[in-house]
Amino acid sequence: MFAFLQKHTRSSEYLMLGGLTLFCIACSLFRYFYSDTRVFIFLNWNLFLAIIPWMLSTLMVIKPELQRFKRITLLIMVVWLLFFPNAPYILTDLFHLRLRSSMPVWFDLILILSFAWTGLMYGLLSLWDIEQMLRKQINKKWVSGIPVVLLFLSAFGIYLGRYLRWNSWDVLREPIGLIYDVGHRFAYPFDHPRTWGMTLLMGAFLNLIYFSFRVMKSRTA
Repeated sequence: MFAFLQKHTRSSEYLMLGGLTLFCIACSLFRYFYSDTRVFIFLNWNLFLAIIPWMLSTLMVIKPELQRFKRITLLIMVVWLLFFPNAPYILTDLFHLRLRSSMPVWFDLILILSFAWTGLMYGLLSLWDIEQMLRKQINKKWVSGIPVVLLFLSAFGIYLGRYLRWNSWDVLREPIGLIYDVGHRFAYPFDHPRTWGMTLLMGAFLNLIYFSFRVMKSRTA
């Protein structure tokens, strides 16, 4: 079995992600039934949102003929970009960790970290697929810089979600309000130190994780 997984890398990734996802769901359900509270049930929804960009990039990989249609590719890439921040966003759910009488704090820590790690893995693998696809379509010397930009954009998206409570759907539901909040932060950056402080530091952190991931993924032995 292990020889099969080493030979079929994508199959091993599916099994790994499936196992991580099931573990997260099982832990959240155990907490729900044991404590009779819905405190962290929302993590399942956040994880679903984190899976969407991975599903889109996987679709492009297993159906490479789609890449011949520029409009379809552009649409998928736009939707991917809108949902991609949801993958690392779960890291900020650690803000909800606190001592509760319903469950030991160590259990809640493991629960949140499990969801955060799983969401991050979906995001990293998705970004890796996007990077590999771009290598076939644009000048290779520019490709390495694209993930850097995307991760900083993702960090900005995390800020919008965590502090301003915008989400990916609001691009369609409330575009004017979203454009105003984003535009004001770019037009008057010094009025929003928390915005850019978190964006820059979170972006740098996500880049460190991603490029560490790239080193490990390219390891041959």
